[in-house]
Amino acid sequence: MKNSILTVLAVAAMVACNKKESTAMNNSADSATDMSMPADSPMNVNDSATVPSNATTTTLNDQDKMFADAAARGGMMEVMMGQLASTTSTNATVKALGKMMAEDHGKANEELKTWASTVGYTLPTSMNAEQQKMHDDLKAKKGAEFDRAYTELMVTDHKKDIAEFKKEVAGGSESSLKGFASKTLPTLEHHLMESEKAKAAVK
Repeated sequence: MKNSILTVLAVAAMVACNKKESTAMNNSADSATDMSMPADSPMNVNDSATVPSNATTTTLNDQDKMFADAAARGGMMEVMMGQLASTTSTNATVKALGKMMAEDHGKANEELKTWASTVGYTLPTSMNAEQQKMHDDLKAKKGAEFDRAYTELMVTDHKKDIAEFKKEVAGGSESSLKGFASKTLPTLEHHLMESEKAKAAVK
């Protein structure tokens, strides 16, 4: 009977010992896990909770930013000058050209603003000093002088615009902005053609 009791006690002691060792091993494993995964680790799965679900991952290169800024400012100038031509000029061809410019560039400006809102980019909200001076100088002209100045400006400006839009298509990194540039190019080329016609008509 005594031997039987001793055997039971021995077995119980072995079970307890094994359980203690197992617990120690688990604690050690937990400790190792904690050490390999500090709370501020970028791999911590809990970090995902701090990232907004609507956060954008869009990356713009320098070409994208330069193009977007130039397109926004240039578009504003085209609209303002187009409105000026459609109300100031007495030449039907120039008035029609101005109206087309104001409408088409107005639509393009809205598309560009929608893009900027989608990717979280802040566009310029006004023309630069050089563009403002060009607008003011044009506004001071009247009659045939105005018509010649406006059509000349539209030819020069649209040649520049076309080059900038082609550069974005070739060298931009943001696909939707490149798509905007590609989609707008035919309109700019049509504007150049109409501007050259108007320029020839008012010589």
